[in-house]
Amino acid sequence: MGVEAGAHAARVRALAVLRVRGRALAVALLPAAAAVILLTGGSTGHFVGGAWDVARGVVSALAVLVLLAAAAIALVVARSRPAMSPTVPIAEASAPDLYRMVRDLADRLDVPAPSAIALTPDCDSWLEDRTHPAHGPPAPEDRDELAGPGRRPHGRTPAAPVLVIGSPFLWWMRVGELRAVLAPVVAGTGPSAHPDIAAARRFVRGLDAAVAVTSAPGRDPVSRTVLAGVGWVARLLLRGCRGHATEMERGVAAAAAERAQAVDYGVRIVAQEQVGLAYAGWDRLLTRVALPAWRMGRWPSRLDAGVVAALTELSRRDRLAEGFASRLGERPACDLLEEPGTVDEAASLLAARLFHGGPAEPGRDWAPVNWQEYPEEVVDRKWRTDAARLHRVLDSLGVHPAAGTTARDPGGPTLARVLDHLSSPPDETAPRTCDTTPDGTPDVPDVPYDARPAETATEPPTAAPDTEPLTDDPAPERSATLAAGLSAELAREEASATAVQPTGSPAPAHGQGPDTSHWDDGALPLFPLQPPRTARELLADHVTAMVCCAAMDTAGATPGLDWLDGPSLLVNGERAVDLTSRVVSLTEDGDPNPLRAWLVAAGIRPEKPVRLV
Repeated sequence: MGVEAGAHAARVRALAVLRVRGRALAVALLPAAAAVILLTGGSTGHFVGGAWDVARGVVSALAVLVLLAAAAIALVVARSRPAMSPTVPIAEASAPDLYRMVRDLADRLDVPAPSAIALTPDCDSWLEDRTHPAHGPPAPEDRDELAGPGRRPHGRTPAAPVLVIGSPFLWWMRVGELRAVLAPVVAGTGPSAHPDIAAARRFVRGLDAAVAVTSAPGRDPVSRTVLAGVGWVARLLLRGCRGHATEMERGVAAAAAERAQAVDYGVRIVAQEQVGLAYAGWDRLLTRVALPAWRMGRWPSRLDAGVVAALTELSRRDRLAEGFASRLGERPACDLLEEPGTVDEAASLLAARLFHGGPAEPGRDWAPVNWQEYPEEVVDRKWRTDAARLHRVLDSLGVHPAAGTTARDPGGPTLARVLDHLSSPPDETAPRTCDTTPDGTPDVPDVPYDARPAETATEPPTAAPDTEPLTDDPAPERSATLAAGLSAELAREEASATAVQPTGSPAPAHGQGPDTSHWDDGALPLFPLQPPRTARELLADHVTAMVCCAAMDTAGATPGLDWLDGPSLLVNGERAVDLTSRVVSLTEDGDPNPLRAWLVAAGIRPEKPVRLV
């Protein structure tokens, strides 16, 4: 499909969408037209008599009701605020080279330049129209910022959309690769400038926003009833134009892709490989590295710079990616920004809000952390916090300190206490219960604690506890009891945690803070990353944390950061890669021998007390 064919198909579908709008308007005006005919006929003496008078009254009343309903629906559709992507706006003063590159790209493609540029903390790029009436008219400086001399819009030409660029692309891609990736996206401003396509898009976005408004909970019965009718009409119109709107967007995408073929075609093939690689590195960085910090109230302030480190490490480990590291000698796209560090920090904070739901500004319990401080500020603190929670649950279960603890601190927290509890036979005098929380009440089954309702953490079920053991082997039974206690303890901590309030930190520089004026903070996190963890997985994590604390305090090990796997333990300068399987043998099978052998080889003293937080 060529450029003209794709654009023509998009225009045809846009007209089909507008015909749906026209039919809806015709249906709304039909009773009024009938009333006008009847009233005119009565005034001229043609439609007279009792039956005609009744018909005139009924049709006129129906016409008024339909017109009022249509006006209400049109008002809701016009004033409903379409969803907008949270982004970090980039002013031209803070990225003149980036704006110049995009303007030159638009000139080469012979399309209008985007009205502005913004960054998103994700591996994607798109055009976003922000000219809906509910958002207010765009400011002249924003509308014409990219247009340049001789390219300013005139008359009723629709304002060009905003170009949204994935921030990881700027740090990982080279300038030529970024231009090649953005070429099909920028080419989409051409069809977007067509009045029919712009009108069809506004109509569809308005209907979609109206459906969202009418579906919002927490309204009084009268408003809920009225909005239910508006929502029904909006959904009916959406169903009528959904297929046409989909084909219209396909035509726009086909026309943009065809137009961009002449720009950096060879580079685009290589750049598309970098898109997939950047996505893989970004996902690993968020889930393995950023998420542990977010859970502790710290947010890495240079996530995009971390992408480069993570992908460089991946290039070193993966033979298929060996050639990608050689690109790093070329000019990175982040050089197009005047202050890359400031932009990276704003994008990193927005990523924390989107994927974890943190506050809008740094504060006492929501502070940024540099990569150099990550091992001490995040990894060490995480392990000691988990180890402290593990020993609190052991205390609540009445587990005694391990035999052989040093006389200087006989009650101190030791790894030996955990090993003995999970591997030795249970006390025959104690009741053999399996699913109880530390306070003696029964816990829920072994399901992800993240999926439990909030009341589960504070009001456990009051049913009689199950006194039958899960298995004849006492070690897995003890693991299940300890895992249930940890799950309940962590759920209580999360339920009792209060929302962190901003502390009046200075606002970011203009054009470098998250654009949060048109999105709802109440729905955060929009894209939660935290995977559900079962109680047994929590137990393995806590035992691993206790082993790492013992290694740091008794064998001189240090916390480390692995760019692809997150927190790691460094023993004699080498990463401990064989620890997880040995911990699982203890927690799942009750077999401490693999872990004990590893402790002896590493020179770790499990009977020595460790420091907790």
